[in-house]
Amino acid sequence: MADRDPVPLPAEVRAKLAELELELSEGDITQKGYEKKRSKLIGAYFPQTQGMDPAMGQERRTPVTPSSSSRYNRRRSSGSRDERYRSDVHTEAVQAALAKHKERKMAVPMPSKRRSLVVQTSMDAYTPPDTSSGSDGEGQGEGDEEVGGDGEEEDGGGTPSSREGSIVMEHWISRAIQGTSSTTTTSSTASSSSSSTRSGGSGAAGGRLADVLAQHVHISAQHHLRHHHHHRHKTENHSAPPDVTSYTNNTSNTSATDGIQVERAPGPGSAALRQTPKYGNAELMETGDGVPVSSRVSAKIQQLVNTLKRPKRPPLREFFVDDFEELLEVQQPDPNLPKAEGAQMVTMCGEQLGVVTNWPPSLEAALQRWGTISPKAPCLTIMDTNGKPLYVLTYGKLWSRSVKVAYNLLHKLGTKQEPLVRPGDRVALVFPNNDPGAFMTAFYGCLLAEVVPVPIEVPLTRKDAGSQQIGFLLGSCGVTVALTSDACHKGLPKSPTGEIPQFKGWPKVLWFVTESKHLSKPPRDWFPQIKDANQDTAYIEYKTCKDGGVLGVTVTRVAMLTHCQALTQSCSYTEAETIVNVLDFKKDVGLWHAILTSVMNMMHVISIPYALMKVNPLSWIQKVCQYKARVACVKSRDMHWALVAHRDQRDVNLSSLRMLVVADGSNPWSISSCDAFLNVFQTKGLKPEVICPCASSTEALTVAIRRPLEEGSTPPNRGVLSMQGLSHGVIRVDSEEKLSVLTLQDVGSVMPGGMMCVVKLEGVPQLCKTDEIGEVCVCTVATGSSYYGLAGMTKNTFEVFPVSNNGTPVSECPFTRTGLLGFIGPAGLIFVAGKMDGLMVVGGRRHNADDIVATALAVEPMKFVYRGRIAVFSITVLHDERIVVVAEQRPDSTEEDSFQWMSRVLQAIDSIHQVGVYCLALVPSNTLPKTPLGGIHLSETKQLFLEGALHPCNVLMCPHTCVTNLPKPRQKQPEIGPASVMVGNLVSGKRIAQASGRDLGQIEDNDQFLFLSEVLQWRAQSTPEHVLYTLLNSRGTIASSLTCVQLHKRAEKIAAVLAERGHLQDGDHVALVYPPGMDLIAAFYGCLYAGCVPITVRPPHPQNISTTLPTVKMIVEVSRSVCVMTSQVISKLLRSKEASAAVDVRTWPPVIDTDDLPKKKPPLLYKPSDPDTLAYLDFSVSTTGMLAGVKMSHTATSAFCRSIKLQCELYPSREVAICLDPYCGLGFVLWCLCSVYSGHQSILIPPSELEANPALWLSAVSQYKVRDTFCSYSVMELCTKGLGLQTDSLKARGLDLSRVRTCVVVAEERPRIALTQSFSKLFKDLGLHPRAVSTSFGCRVNLAICLQGTSGPDPTTVFVDMRALRHDRVRLVERGSPHSLPLMESGKILPGVRIIIANPETKGPMGESHLGEIWVHSSHNASGYFTVYGDEMLQSDHFSSRLSFGDTQTVWARTGYLGFLRRTELTDASGERHDALYVVGALEEAMELRGMRYHPIDIETSVIRTHKSITECAVFTWTNLLVVVVELDGSEQEALDLVPLVTNVVLEEHYLIVGVVVVVDIGVIPINSRGEKQRMHLRDGFLADQLDPIYVAYNM
Repeated sequence: MADRDPVPLPAEVRAKLAELELELSEGDITQKGYEKKRSKLIGAYFPQTQGMDPAMGQERRTPVTPSSSSRYNRRRSSGSRDERYRSDVHTEAVQAALAKHKERKMAVPMPSKRRSLVVQTSMDAYTPPDTSSGSDGEGQGEGDEEVGGDGEEEDGGGTPSSREGSIVMEHWISRAIQGTSSTTTTSSTASSSSSSTRSGGSGAAGGRLADVLAQHVHISAQHHLRHHHHHRHKTENHSAPPDVTSYTNNTSNTSATDGIQVERAPGPGSAALRQTPKYGNAELMETGDGVPVSSRVSAKIQQLVNTLKRPKRPPLREFFVDDFEELLEVQQPDPNLPKAEGAQMVTMCGEQLGVVTNWPPSLEAALQRWGTISPKAPCLTIMDTNGKPLYVLTYGKLWSRSVKVAYNLLHKLGTKQEPLVRPGDRVALVFPNNDPGAFMTAFYGCLLAEVVPVPIEVPLTRKDAGSQQIGFLLGSCGVTVALTSDACHKGLPKSPTGEIPQFKGWPKVLWFVTESKHLSKPPRDWFPQIKDANQDTAYIEYKTCKDGGVLGVTVTRVAMLTHCQALTQSCSYTEAETIVNVLDFKKDVGLWHAILTSVMNMMHVISIPYALMKVNPLSWIQKVCQYKARVACVKSRDMHWALVAHRDQRDVNLSSLRMLVVADGSNPWSISSCDAFLNVFQTKGLKPEVICPCASSTEALTVAIRRPLEEGSTPPNRGVLSMQGLSHGVIRVDSEEKLSVLTLQDVGSVMPGGMMCVVKLEGVPQLCKTDEIGEVCVCTVATGSSYYGLAGMTKNTFEVFPVSNNGTPVSECPFTRTGLLGFIGPAGLIFVAGKMDGLMVVGGRRHNADDIVATALAVEPMKFVYRGRIAVFSITVLHDERIVVVAEQRPDSTEEDSFQWMSRVLQAIDSIHQVGVYCLALVPSNTLPKTPLGGIHLSETKQLFLEGALHPCNVLMCPHTCVTNLPKPRQKQPEIGPASVMVGNLVSGKRIAQASGRDLGQIEDNDQFLFLSEVLQWRAQSTPEHVLYTLLNSRGTIASSLTCVQLHKRAEKIAAVLAERGHLQDGDHVALVYPPGMDLIAAFYGCLYAGCVPITVRPPHPQNISTTLPTVKMIVEVSRSVCVMTSQVISKLLRSKEASAAVDVRTWPPVIDTDDLPKKKPPLLYKPSDPDTLAYLDFSVSTTGMLAGVKMSHTATSAFCRSIKLQCELYPSREVAICLDPYCGLGFVLWCLCSVYSGHQSILIPPSELEANPALWLSAVSQYKVRDTFCSYSVMELCTKGLGLQTDSLKARGLDLSRVRTCVVVAEERPRIALTQSFSKLFKDLGLHPRAVSTSFGCRVNLAICLQGTSGPDPTTVFVDMRALRHDRVRLVERGSPHSLPLMESGKILPGVRIIIANPETKGPMGESHLGEIWVHSSHNASGYFTVYGDEMLQSDHFSSRLSFGDTQTVWARTGYLGFLRRTELTDASGERHDALYVVGALEEAMELRGMRYHPIDIETSVIRTHKSITECAVFTWTNLLVVVVELDGSEQEALDLVPLVTNVVLEEHYLIVGVVVVVDIGVIPINSRGEKQRMHLRDGFLADQLDPIYVAYNM
């Protein structure tokens, strides 16, 4: 690369350089950053001379060397951050922490998102988040190119910016692909989809590619020299999700010339880049198991696994596991933790509250005085949204209007005899934030009328955030009247009749407009009574609690007055001072300074409405200048906004300010705003001593305020505290570790006339030590006095008596808890470190929500998220609090940006607070619930999060790193071994778990035949016209029927065709590919007549040939069928064009269609010689996706039919309705064999017909008065969902199910009790008896082990403890107890079947009620697997196992299912006590996680319950990660809501951490004909990236 000629700089690069110059001149970038960026921009265009730093050259050639892969997580250098936002230690600490993290990089796999979900995506959504293509928000030039962020490297070298990186990359990739590099063998090339040019340009694409390649391949100069191994090299595939429907390849060659003019020799590599990937656009690579899978998903999972392998938290402690209970780890106190060592603190007293002679005796008296002696003095100036004064309220006007309001309140509401409002009643004040004048008039009107005002927010809609709780407060205060302004009244929502509707949760209120023109004039002789301040309630201020509830804090008149006096004294207020107020005047600091204290001192308030601040954030500063205001009341937000907007302001002069009250100055992150503000405005006349932070709370009013200092005195000290110490509740001035510190500013000293102490957070209010953090408590007249109507809570908050170590109270007077956490520092200065409401206790350590917000903000907030819109709260999951961070994302930030920001925030919080964040969610801008003044409504946000209604656009869950209190992984205990004593049928004192069905009994007339073919011939002679089969179509009419003789004749013709056309020998295998119906039955018996072995195969689905035909082909090949018999339609389908795309159609064996049969009889019907020869093969795909064929001999087939005949009492006079698939298992036997054997009539209903007519099956059952019917779970589900709302109309049509005595679900799984119960409940109205519904149980080795017969006891249900089940133990519990799982008996054991429960590992017999594998011995067991390659070991193990001790003679077949036997109190037909078999689940489906055995269905049930939009769920494991796939029935916007909910419920109920959550469309989870989920197919589809998921979240 070094030998390139110099090239002229392209115009684009020149433009970038100009832009850099500008940034430098405006101070947006440091000199160092400027030089770095400049050299980066032009570096690519100058030849690299030999004299250059060789490291630099090497770095450019190989983008990532193993040593420098730390560059993977690009952090912006602190130098290039805009100086304006530079505030305090915190930001530096965060940046430093992130820098430290670069050494031990976590590569967070980025979630995959479907295109439709990505509003404005970046190049693609599949890169790890920490790539080096971050954009610098300020300097985004023309076009939509990204400028590479520059990371300050320790060695001073920079990374190539993304565009230069892309040039390098091209060169590098082409070299790798040509195979010139000795270390890589490239299995596939990286193809980058055409969508990459959409936003990042291909430059970014190349840079990102570099990172991804870097992630998997470590190549460097030294590497070449030292190693000559061949590395397998996985290129992560960056492309749009493959379009699974059309298997085409949509990749395009992305070269650097797409967006950037670069001179580059067209190397041969550019051709190599165009290689076509194999599947869609996913490449194959080997995984750990040697299974080839698509790279994208598995590389990501591999990455996740690698990340999780890194030791993150200390390993879990060992502890004893009680026999049954799984113990969650309790955090043990660490002896090395910091403990408080100081002396016990003493209470601090404030200065005397000086009694100034002219202080008024009450506020009303003050108002009267100013209103009469200086009526022209301005009291309040109100601004409009243009910043022009709207009107000035004078003291005279305020007085006369308040008197008018008072008079009207007392005399004009209700009647003379029954006034609506009496003194002492509560009334609501509902005024908008832009009308302080009307509010002030109404407030003083209430005071004058001795009515208690309750100021609240204006309810804008019926469902405002928190408005319902405010309604509850109004109700509990007995509010019946709401005072409001004219404009506000007009703006309230109205019903069509013009009335204001009742808001949700509100009492019925009368709206009363307080504008003067609407009020009557008081008579001349009426004056309000002006009393001295007393103990009556003056007003009630509302407070929103942590949980969203609203409390009303009552403030007495004397407290109100004393508070005003204390504020006047500490702020040195004087008459006629001007004060600018930006705060909410209805409550808190705004109310106290701008409505109450101002009137006491006849001050002039300039009120800045929130709406004006939004339009012009500088408005308050302009007003300070314009009115030469002495005092301003602001929040740190207002200072921050002013900073952002101050550039265009020239003539600002703040020298008139003597006091800038910062209302939230006690908040840990206000200090940065204060510093930054002072930094900028000190040049504009702002004096440092003017900034006065204060601490306040609704209960304690103003707790402390910094006094304005005399000019030139030393500024107050800062507390720089160790975050680690704080989390343990102790104060440690930070030592070496400069990273995790909290810088606090003091909030002054105790208020005049007050006492203060700090008490411990838990238990008795004991005084803290001097170096301990506790809750600040104050004792003064000037606090709230109670929570209205809540005596108990009032006692705990307003009547606290702190005690010293020896238990003696420190004062007779009660203290009030302020809800603030803090300590009293040197010189009696008060420091507040947080609020009780924001306290989160995680793992025994305390963290403050505000601190975590501050840390999150320090990670370059301005670019990706809105500064003031971050919510931090905790949720309780698995017995500990977990931290959740929710932020609003800027609309222009790309997917990667956000993800990069999120992973950085995690690292920053982890370094600085040593605590893991459980969930980080980003939501679209302006979607978080707001408080009326624009803050975030925390409790409402938390509520939405927990309900799954937040609709985030990005979610990162980190349960692996946060959850450290999981139970210890299980160690297996030795089970009963041969050494234990066996006495008779007891093992270790328990009855051996074994049971059997009744004997097969005497032989009847048709039982003398050994072969089904003989039975059919006998029936054709003895009862030729007896109807055996009736097939119904979707309209419920008979499509066809077969009598004994018709079936016999058709079978003969088919046998003749086989002999003639097929030239078949005895024992040849024939595949029967028919739809459910008569042809299938006739062909089956035709095969028996011809001596062939039939295999029934489900025909391919004409709409879905590509996936269904390969299975057909596989069965035909594996079963070694020599010919295929089918109908004409299907035979055409097998050779169609669509078929040839899916399989090789030339290799089909001969296909015979049996639609038009010759009129021939075979010369001789075949009679088998040996009853143990094969009758038929039964092929089925198990739930784990394995295709297994079992051999059924003639003996077994006859024994099977006989067993069912006895169990169900089937005779020729019976009718049985069958709605099952007739291809395998019990379904096939019932459909094809039983009628011929027992002679009963089978009414056949193909399940596919139910899609057109869901009522078909039940109507047939009703119409034919059927007593026994069989169906599958899919049929039952279809009826439950499809007919749920139609039961009344079905009843009206005469549908009657009262004759049904058995309705059996044919299944090979644990009974789905929820489904059978809801089915029973739904159709109970149609006469269905709940006891009639039951399930059967069969498996591969024995197609039917249990089947509810006609004469046994009803199926029983037991409840077992799910936790014990995970340890392979059965523990029965009461219904409804926690962790209980209902299990229903799987029908009665069939005649001739014996069952024993054995330990699957040791093969020893188990005791009763112990969980083990179900083993079965019966004459209708299958005789073995039919496999192409004789897998003898498996064969003998599954079909002929013997117990290791006890009865070692009997040969058993292993079912592969776990279950247990339990003797019940019921008696069966023979009078014996009945043994019930409970099936728990398949061994091969069970997941071994953390040493415990989990059954997927249990986790799935929990997940489906969590959210209404989850319709179906399937789970599987992949490399020890639990993957949960959920089907979403709802808008794709809801997809991300499900991720936290799914993770929470699996943690809570199963103590498992979900690794990956995949949200897919309805119908993606594959289901087989029995309605069972094919979890392994799903797993393969997921790993091959064929699911087209809506969202894939990788939990960290």
